Amino acid sequence: MTKNKFNPISWVPTLYFAMGLPFVVLNMVSVLMFKGLGNSDREIAFWTSLIMLPWTLKPLWSPFLELYKNKKFFVVLTQLMGGLIFGLVALSLYTNYYFAISIALMFLIAFSGATHDIAADGVYISSLDNEAQAKYIGWQGAFYNLAKVIATGGLVYFAGYLIEQIGAVNAWAVVISICSLLLVGFGFYHIKFLPGGEKSNETGSWQEAMQRLGDVLKSFFLKKHIWIYIAFIILYRFAEGYAIKIVPLFLKADVALGGLGLTEKEIGLYYGTFGAVAFLVGSVLGGYYISYRKGLSRALFTLCCAFNLPFIVYLLLAVYQPSSGFWVSAAIITEYFGYGFGFVGLMLFMMQQIAPGPHQMSHYAFATGIMNLGVMIPGMMSGYLSDWLGYQGFFIWVLVATIPAFLITYLVPFTYPDKIESK
Repeated sequence: MTKNKFNPISWVPTLYFAMGLPFVVLNMVSVLMFKGLGNSDREIAFWTSLIMLPWTLKPLWSPFLELYKNKKFFVVLTQLMGGLIFGLVALSLYTNYYFAISIALMFLIAFSGATHDIAADGVYISSLDNEAQAKYIGWQGAFYNLAKVIATGGLVYFAGYLIEQIGAVNAWAVVISICSLLLVGFGFYHIKFLPGGEKSNETGSWQEAMQRLGDVLKSFFLKKHIWIYIAFIILYRFAEGYAIKIVPLFLKADVALGGLGLTEKEIGLYYGTFGAVAFLVGSVLGGYYISYRKGLSRALFTLCCAFNLPFIVYLLLAVYQPSSGFWVSAAIITEYFGYGFGFVGLMLFMMQQIAPGPHQMSHYAFATGIMNLGVMIPGMMSGYLSDWLGYQGFFIWVLVATIPAFLITYLVPFTYPDKIESK
């Protein structure tokens, strides 16, 4: 089942929690941190989107990781390095130029985190046989999402509590230091418990790695319908790309400025409990719905609607600005349930229609990288649009931005028949 002496349950959960933590902290928690420290929506949305670029580009350097040591080496290295840099981010908050310094450091964390993702998936695949991979895939997803719950829920809530006691700068320095300690702890833990994965081809060369990368890229862009598929994976999440950065800023902004005036404690509670549960339930039901519909081709448009239509709840919140936490939590539950329900359609499409072929893993990585780029670019623009349009106008624009998703989903062709349909 496994090629090392330790049970996978001793390292799969910790490995994927460590994978999820940097991504969530940089993509979501940092938005609230910078908002609480007084930065503008425009600069927060632009820079916290741009620093996510390494997760888009990571397939480009994945072949070079095969040239040195093994995959465990890079997992441990990036966890220790990421933890160290998080510690530097915490210290940078006390400087006059904290925003520029912390953004630069976060870009290094993003590069480290993206490299960690490549190596971690490599350890999982090479250390477990097919039966074990299927057995522990649930643990993998659960602990990756647990990192999201703990970061956007527990850590944000804790930051809100500390802000009341010791002030914003000290509070966020403590929270970022916790992230630092977690990653360093995982690094030392995995020195002992993580299997090594396959040994790298140290007899290879950079020229051979470039040749492999070129072959993978060429075969990817020669796939049937590939340009339509690229448009599909970008446009499916196009509206989300705008909303994802502005929603937490809108929740935190003062009521007089069109926001809801929530505290970090309230945002952490709503996201980390109600939102997390709704996302998990929606994800599970989305998978069952595809099975019920006898395949993805029959379910995809409904999944697209479930993913994009719930963004209307944020327009309603912007218009009515309710003071009751019930309506805010109901809106977050609605959006996160739809997110979980509809997101499985996009992931399964990439697995079944884009990835199949001689370079399945690499092509899936390219697809997810393009998907992240499709979220990053509108995220960089979102702050400028929200400043220009105001929160109500911005969420109207988000709904307009869902229209391309509906059109491309309705028209997208299927290269391979649904496996469920073929039975």
